[in-house]
Amino acid sequence: MGPINLICWVLGVVLIAVGYLRAKGPWSRYEGLKAQEANIARYEGWRGTRLRDDGPSAASIMAKELLRRAQIGGLVLVAGFVLVFVGFAVH
Repeated sequence: MGPINLICWVLGVVLIAVGYLRAKGPWSRYEGLKAQEANIARYEGWRGTRLRDDGPSAASIMAKELLRRAQIGGLVLVAGFVLVFVGFAVH
């Protein structure tokens, strides 16, 4: 076990932690917005009318942005896992 292995492991664990923290908040808010959109759709179906026009709502635009942020955090997390595995593979 050399210094390259340790550096890869430490950087990998740091990237996993940072990626998780970056993805956790936006993902939970994204899920909340999606649940709210589904609730509005159920209400519109029950009532038989549409409450909104056909354009994108501010909530749908924010949901796309939150999903993008969560995906970036997920990519950082995956990069951390890859770095940990590279640390095991390097001799």
